Amino acid sequence: MLCLLPLLPKQASTVAPSVDHLLWFVIGISVFFTALIFLLLLVFAIKYRRRAPDEVPQQIHGNIPLELTWTIIPIIIVIVIFVWGVDLFVRERRAPMDAVHVYVVGKQWMWKLQHPEGPREINTLHVPVGVPVELTLTSQDVIHDFAVPAFRIKTDVLPDRYTTEWFTATRTGRFPLYCDQYCGTFHSEMRGDVIVMTLPQYETWLSGEMRHTETMAAAGEKLYESYGCITCHGTGKAPPFVGLYGAKVRLEGGQTVIADDRYIRQSILDPSSQVVLGYKPIMPTFQGQISEDQILQIIAYIQSLANTPGAQGAESAKETK
Repeated sequence: MLCLLPLLPKQASTVAPSVDHLLWFVIGISVFFTALIFLLLLVFAIKYRRRAPDEVPQQIHGNIPLELTWTIIPIIIVIVIFVWGVDLFVRERRAPMDAVHVYVVGKQWMWKLQHPEGPREINTLHVPVGVPVELTLTSQDVIHDFAVPAFRIKTDVLPDRYTTEWFTATRTGRFPLYCDQYCGTFHSEMRGDVIVMTLPQYETWLSGEMRHTETMAAAGEKLYESYGCITCHGTGKAPPFVGLYGAKVRLEGGQTVIADDRYIRQSILDPSSQVVLGYKPIMPTFQGQISEDQILQIIAYIQSLANTPGAQGAESAKETK
């Protein structure tokens, strides 16, 4: 019956049914108690109406079982909703290890997307059906929000920060993509499509696009050379990139961090905030000199060196120095 009512877009991802089940549960509980309250108001208004001008109603001094009932039942319902919601949130935030990665940059007023293999897209995202896809998102200007209603996913896209979300599409087709956060004059025009293809179709599309582009890692390597990173990171003056991504990095002051996307981005834009133990703070800031797209390409290059034989990250490099 509900499928005949166009209240929600068709479910097109693995998480969509779980989101809808929680939504309908909350709506059902709300409708039930709203109807119950109005019914009781009507019944009590009729049953306990004043029948004579001098009538004095019987005073009620409390009913412990009744008070416990209307206290405990709502608490149980709220706990169920909370636990259900937390479980769904955690599952939505933990992408599978074999997920396909796509990098997304939001700007007024478009979505710029790039696959690690190289293909770039504007306001369009091609993905394979039945394969997990993880998005790494950031904004070039103001707060945006990446939302695909058919997949039941949405997440804020923030300037100077990376956020992630993932999905597994369950049906092929074209599904609308929106910005769900007001971001300026042409916010309503900041939309696009997610095109879900069969795996053979996706591989054909990807291989065709790759003929005209270079991989993100290759583009990042060129930036590594053109910006002169090699003069320090390749000579021992600064931590080496080989084996860095995902490794533990010990900083001045005793703090230990993981060399992930956020760490690398901050090290590029504000290097003095994360000085690696044993190295001098000689790296200049690249704030205003490098775009978000280029930062992601450098990250992809460093990530490609994660499993390269040799040094095992900044921490082990300092231990052998």
